[in-house]
Amino acid sequence: MLDLSQAVLNLGFLAGAFTLGYAADRYGRILTYLLSCLGVGICGIIVAFAPNFTIFLIFRFLQGVFGKGTWMTCYVIVTEIVGSDQRIVGIVIQIFFTLGIMALPGIAYLLPTWQGIQLAISLPNFLFLLYYWVVPESPRWLLTRKKGDKALKIMHNIAKHNGKYLSPHYSEITINNEEVSNPSFLSLVRTPQMRRNTLIFMYAWFTSALIYQGLVMRLGLVGGNLYLDFFISAAVELPAALLILVTIDRIGRRLPFAISNIVAGIACLITAFLPEDILWLKMTVATLGRLGITMAFEIVYLVNTELYPTTLRNFGVSLCSSLCDLGGIIAPFLLFRLAAVWLELPLIIFCILAVVCGLLVLLLPETKGISLPETVEDVEQLSSHFGKCGKKRKHRDTNSYI
Repeated sequence: MLDLSQAVLNLGFLAGAFTLGYAADRYGRILTYLLSCLGVGICGIIVAFAPNFTIFLIFRFLQGVFGKGTWMTCYVIVTEIVGSDQRIVGIVIQIFFTLGIMALPGIAYLLPTWQGIQLAISLPNFLFLLYYWVVPESPRWLLTRKKGDKALKIMHNIAKHNGKYLSPHYSEITINNEEVSNPSFLSLVRTPQMRRNTLIFMYAWFTSALIYQGLVMRLGLVGGNLYLDFFISAAVELPAALLILVTIDRIGRRLPFAISNIVAGIACLITAFLPEDILWLKMTVATLGRLGITMAFEIVYLVNTELYPTTLRNFGVSLCSSLCDLGGIIAPFLLFRLAAVWLELPLIIFCILAVVCGLLVLLLPETKGISLPETVEDVEQLSSHFGKCGKKRKHRDTNSYI
């Protein structure tokens, strides 16, 4: 029942990637985000008071669907609404994600029933409905949907609140005559660079989720104080975010992305063969693995968002991250079943997956300091001629007024 409960939640994430990822690119980021918050709150309450296991599973699945819509759409909005020099805020968001994880064992300790924990993590979603009056629609998305007037109005408002003014050429924003197209999977694999990026990102998402969730759930197998061990393993994510903040704008995205995966893999391998009688060393190396995979997980969010065009960004990131949900579905079965054979066997699998991922991400183009691509053609040019394209497209960042 434990395996099935976790798998159903991740299956909901998977369904949400296809449905709400598509909806955000077609109907707007804010609308999708607000409906998702409402859905998470309502379904969470029903889960807490479910009269039987079947109802519990149904609404846990739906909570996963809407949960996917909240965090992916939120991340895309933030990335699109700032200029190229401020996209590091995507990592800052991850810090608050970590703070939430660190608070979770405290909530679980104070509220010893699962129903209490469920309500504690579900009810706050209703507060986010207030964002309707605070957070604007993405100007980039509005431009791709031929709504230039609304985009300009939002950009003027943001510039005003930041004590800046739009230069005259912003009022001359033109929208191309191409027909507005709706997102589709074929658009992600039709051209060579998009196809390569999509396949690598799918594998990276799958690997990150499988290893991340596997290492978290492994805490329940190795004994010790579950609350304290969970808190410590969550706290290690803070230095992971700080390491990303000090590296990605200095040395780029690709190298930290690759190194973090390889370090996670090697740490898992070493942990598997360390003897139990030096538990402190075993826990230290395992924590290093958690640090590495956390960095990889946070960087894949950022780079995936940067390497998809506005017309496909939310759908593309959601679709690629659906492999993350597949990894989450597999993780409990893989961990508990292989651990029954040998407790450390899952760590060997994690090592192989992570090292391969570290090598693959080196094939991605560097995105440091470039403007977000608006079309598939921009992605193809970016991948083929980074240096030339990076200089050529710099002036096209429509959010540089922030």
